[in-house]
Amino acid sequence: MTVSVVSGQLAERLREIRERSGLSLAALAARTPYSKSSWERYLNGKKPAPRQAVEALCELTGTPAGRLLALWELADAEWSGRARPVPVPVPEELDRPATERPATVSRSGVRWWVVAMTVAGVAVACLAVVAFLDGSPDGRARAATEPLVRNPGCRAAGCEGRSPVAMGCGGAGMITTLATHTASGGRRLELRHAQLCHTVWVRTTGLLPGDRVELSLPTGHTQQVTAEGRRDAGQYLATPMAAGDSKAGARICLEVPGSRPECFTG
Repeated sequence: MTVSVVSGQLAERLREIRERSGLSLAALAARTPYSKSSWERYLNGKKPAPRQAVEALCELTGTPAGRLLALWELADAEWSGRARPVPVPVPEELDRPATERPATVSRSGVRWWVVAMTVAGVAVACLAVVAFLDGSPDGRARAATEPLVRNPGCRAAGCEGRSPVAMGCGGAGMITTLATHTASGGRRLELRHAQLCHTVWVRTTGLLPGDRVELSLPTGHTQQVTAEGRRDAGQYLATPMAAGDSKAGARICLEVPGSRPECFTG
């Protein structure tokens, strides 16, 4: 398999992140739904890495995922063939002898047109990444076509306190939003459920540094997430998972520094 420039860059970035983290391949396999041999192939560019694997590695190492997912989108365009230029019909004038062609027509002009169309295709791929990250209808439709993770790294009580992304419970098409709440300052709180993993958690956006969100269940289990510094501000953050399949009795509280807690039921 020939590794393209973009695919090679993605594999190199994934290797760098793994090496900086000190995680072994065995540790990655133990903490994600992907085997040791799969990680070896992803990190060396022998096999395309699934989006969920990129997200899981970022989650485990605390690496912001935005740029890596943008690079993954471009690599995916190469793997799928979407980045290959479409053959352009040669105008009839170019089949004539040079002396009979109009002076304004040249093969170099056609080549530049092909390059322009290829660049435009890459731009469209980048816009698709933005749409996905922003949760637009087009982005959601794209996510719906991605392969589902059918071998999550945990289930029910075994997922307690673990990351939904790293464990493969938060993949495309696997999640149901049980409730959505808008808190002060436009902060958004979503109670999410993964039927395959039998877990619930809260995904948040719009938090500011120091904001804390806590999920409490009737079982007595609580999970929480805090926005740490500028890196987390405005990003999607998620609490660890709690075992459960219902919003009944679930309580979500937002604590903003200097303000009273703001709580929602279910």
